Amino acid sequence: MEVELTPDQQTLVEAAVSSGRYRNAEDAVRDALRHWEAEERQRAHLLAMMDAADSDLTAGRFSDYSESTLSQLATEIKREGRSLHKERSAPRN
Repeated sequence: MEVELTPDQQTLVEAAVSSGRYRNAEDAVRDALRHWEAEERQRAHLLAMMDAADSDLTAGRFSDYSESTLSQLATEIKREGRSLHKERSAPRN
């Protein structure tokens, strides 16, 4: 596969190589593609989470909170967070 870079992209790659950050242009482009792949995986994960949340809303699986119940929500979140922290911090045998 051949890819034609814009002049600005070419300058960026050349600067990265000449500074010693990358051995050659191919390494610089591969690194850029790895970053792009990671962003795409993160984007796909976020979209899947949004689809799941939308399904939950449609199915009525949600809780309403108001000014008077926000402190209860905060307490629940803290309790859950502390529990998760405790589980992750516990020594494993």
